Parts: sequence; C-alpha cells; structure tokens
Amino acid sequence: MDPHLFDTLRGIAQGQGRIVFLTGAGISAESGIPTFRGSDGYWTIGSRVYQPQELATWSMFSRHPEMVWPWYLYRRTICRQAEPNPAHRALVDIEHTLNNRFVLVTQNVDGLHLRAGSTAERTWEIHGNIDYMRCAGGCRTDWWPVPDLGPVTKGMDFDASWRESLSCPDCGGWSRPHVLWFDESYDEERYRFESGMKAAMEAELLVVVGTSGATTLPARMGEIAHMRGIAIVDVNPEPNPFSRVAMDSPGGWIRATACEGLAPLSDALAGGRS
Repeated sequence: MDPHLFDTLRGIAQGQGRIVFLTGAGISAESGIPTFRGSDGYWTIGSRVYQPQELATWSMFSRHPEMVWPWYLYRRTICRQAEPNPAHRALVDIEHTLNNRFVLVTQNVDGLHLRAGSTAERTWEIHGNIDYMRCAGGCRTDWWPVPDLGPVTKGMDFDASWRESLSCPDCGGWSRPHVLWFDESYDEERYRFESGMKAAMEAELLVVVGTSGATTLPARMGEIAHMRGIAIVDVNPEPNPFSRVAMDSPGGWIRATACEGLAPLSDALAGGRS
C-alpha cells in the first residue's frame, strides 16, 4: 500500500466519522461464485438460452415462475457450496476494530458476509439474500428461509414436488426469491435504499471492494461521496469508475484483488486505533 494512503487511513481511523464499505461480485468471485453477468450466468431451457437480464425480472417470474425458480435454486446451490474467503474475514476484523462506526453495504446476495461473521445489524444486503424468499403476491412483508430441496444442477427442470415448498404459507400462492430484480426499484423496507444514501452522506471514508457500481444505489453512493470530497478507496484489480473517483479523492486506488487489498487496509485502520 502507498505510504501516503496508509497514513490517511490511520488518520481517519483515529476520528469519529462513519466508515462505509461497499462490496460487489469481485469479493465473492474469490470464493468461486461466478459473477452474475459472466459466462456461467446463462440458463438453458429447451433449445433457448436465457441471460440473467431476462430471467431476473418480475416480468419473467410473473409469467413463468417454474422457469425462474430452478435457475435461482441452482445459483443458491453454488452459493451454499462456497465458503467465505480472507477478504470476508478481513471485513469481520475491521468491524470489530471500528464497532459502531462500521457499515457494510453489499450488492451480493450469497450471504457470505454473514456466514463469515459480519453482524446483521451492520450488514445491509441491498440486493437481498438468495437464502430467503417472500410472498410473490405481497400478502405479507417479511421473508423466510428457502427450504432445502437438495442440490440443483445447471439446466435442471422444475420438479413438481417443489411447488408446495415454494408456496407462501399464508395465501398458498407462489413465493419468490428475496432479491432485487432488474425491472424493480430499491426501497428502504427490503433493500435499505434511504439508509445507503444516508450512510454516504455521513461517511468520513468510503471503501469500495470488487464492484464498478453498475447498479443505481452503489453508483449514487459513489457520486455523493465524490461530491462531498471525502476519501474514497477502491480495491479492484482493474480500472473502473470507482478507481477514477478514488484517485481524484484524498483516498486512492489499491490495484489488487479483495483478498490481497483488504489485509493491508485492515492493518492501516487497526494501526490508527492502537
């Protein structure tokens, strides 16, 4: 890590302001989870190949839930087989160091941050969690665990025996994955939209890990942080919109993977608290 950035982080750690971490697919890729838009994201039904942007929509689910559910159950199988990596664990250590100053905003739906030990109170899953489902018809506002239906392999058809397990226990209609779809909007109740915006307004430091901010809320958070002139640190092996604004801020770009870049960052923040 650049010595100037190390000193900047140590100085911020000695302050009192909120420190916000924003994570994306890059951190989960190091646990073996394919990126959502990558070559493994497609799904074949009969002779047609569907892309995530087609399947991950309310429009598709409302017409063909029996096509959408197997794809999500397959992706959930991949997520459940993955394990938290050193980057996830580094964020747990940082939370222990910063306590109530720490907020983790994640776009990832795999639940790996929580499984690593990040607290639910300070971990905001702004795109939902693939381990949970909720009533598709909205008869209730909470969400509950997806039942264990066994491993689902790529291209597997809907099994009629799943239907009851994937129903809402109150109204008997379909449940749906507790995730934000492409044709849906953020809200506070399910996806912490206002909380994420407020965190960016209050942050003394924004650390971006493994995402380029292609979705609305992360992009807005980055814009707010940049306009406020606070330190932004981007941890990413490739140049992206966040790396450019980070280099234009009092922070900087750590050109590394999440596992490589978060360890020295954790050390810098811990050093500032000693």
